[in-house]
Amino acid sequence: MRKLVEKKIVLASHNTGKLREIAALLEPYGIKVISAGDLGLDEPEETEDTFAGNARIKAHFAAKASGMPALSDDSGLQVDALDGAPGVYTADWAETENGRDFIMAMTKVNDKLSGVPAPHTARFCCTLCLAWPDGHDEVFEGKVEGSLTWPMRGDRGFGFDPVFIANGMSETFAEIDPAEKNRIGHRADAFTKLVAGALG
Repeated sequence: MRKLVEKKIVLASHNTGKLREIAALLEPYGIKVISAGDLGLDEPEETEDTFAGNARIKAHFAAKASGMPALSDDSGLQVDALDGAPGVYTADWAETENGRDFIMAMTKVNDKLSGVPAPHTARFCCTLCLAWPDGHDEVFEGKVEGSLTWPMRGDRGFGFDPVFIANGMSETFAEIDPAEKNRIGHRADAFTKLVAGALG
């Protein structure tokens, strides 16, 4: 496993919520994170049907374009009663002509679950890919199990956080303290593996 020795990396994302989370996770290691958006990089087309495949596309694109190591995050919500949907297409369910609308996306999921008995078991999945400009990469996968609730609750998260309750908890990811979400979430699970492998 290749170790990350650089102290500055690119986050291959234009998502400010992800940037906040990942910058906070990497700060204790003295690693500064800048986003692909800050560098004016385009977003490559995600053409794979797995989280790992799309994470690799984004990380390699940003690493090659910036000349720096790049970290990408491909994550999504899998709902068991919907055969794992929206899955890798989680963000697509929120796409509109005016940008992403996750209230619409959460409503769409809830509508599809109409008539399906609760609990609506689900999980957040996250795949991190750390890629270098020379083409090498390392991949780390994490998840958090839980269930969906309705109506939406909380305003502290992003994406599908207002409808997701992790197992053993009573509050949604949008109601709990962001530091707590960083500790128990799918991104934290993948990040723990990244720390052990690439930073340890």
